[in-house]
Amino acid sequence: MNLTLYVWRQSGPDEPGRLEQYEAWEITPDMSFLEMLDVVNEGLIKSGKEPIAFDHDCREGICGMCSQVINGVPHGPQKKTTVCQLHMRHFKDGDTLYIEPWRSRAFPVIKDLIVDRSALDRIIQAGGYISVHTGGVPDADAVLIPKADADTAMDAAECIGCGACVAACPNGSAMLFTAAKVAHLATLPQGRVEAARRVCVMTEAMLKEGFGSCSNHYECQAVCPKGISVQFIAKLNREFIKASFKKAGSY
Repeated sequence: MNLTLYVWRQSGPDEPGRLEQYEAWEITPDMSFLEMLDVVNEGLIKSGKEPIAFDHDCREGICGMCSQVINGVPHGPQKKTTVCQLHMRHFKDGDTLYIEPWRSRAFPVIKDLIVDRSALDRIIQAGGYISVHTGGVPDADAVLIPKADADTAMDAAECIGCGACVAACPNGSAMLFTAAKVAHLATLPQGRVEAARRVCVMTEAMLKEGFGSCSNHYECQAVCPKGISVQFIAKLNREFIKASFKKAGSY
C-alpha cells in the first residue's frame, strides 16, 4: 500500500506552520496509523531530514495522547477508535491523507502534531477529585451503590481526556470532557458531598482556559473514542443549576 501524506509541520508555538507532502511506501494493512508514521520517520531520518513530531505513549487506546486530525476528523474515520488503534486496512492504496494537530485556542501547538493539552489537567486540578481521609482501604461493598448509578458513573469514567471533543467542536468547547468528570463523581455517594463546589470550580476553570460554549452540534459525541454521551452535558448543566441555587441560598 502506497499513500500520499500532507502533514502539518510547525517548529514551535510562535512559528508559522504549513502542510508538507510525504510519500508512505510499502505500508501493510496490519500496521497501525502510528506505525505507518514510524516508517515515514525512519525514511526521513535516513535521508537526513527532521522526523515528524507526534504524541504517543501506551499505543493501546488508553492514554489518549495520540491526538491527530486525519482528513478533517479527530482520531480518523473509524468510530470509537484512537489514532494508535486505527489500522491502515481502513484506507486504500493510493489514498491521500491530511494529518493535522488538534485545532483549538486552548491547545497551542508545541511542535508539528503535538499540542499542549495541559488546560484539561488544570480543569481536573480545580475540582475533579474527592477529599477523603487516608488510611485503610474500605471493603469494595462497604458503600452500597445501585447498579444503574454504578453503570452511569463507569460510562462517564471512560473519558481518557484526549481532547478530541474540543478539536471537533466548532466552538472549541470542553463541555463533554468536563461533564464526564463531573458526572462520574456526582453520580456516586463519595462524590456528592463536594458536588456543588466541584461543578462550579471546574466550570469556572473551563471558561478561564478559553474553551468555547456548547451549542449542541453533537460533534463531540461523534468523535469521542470512548463514545461518551452528550447526556452528561445535560447532567453537568443540571448540577450547575442546583449548585447555583445552593450558593444563592447561602447568602
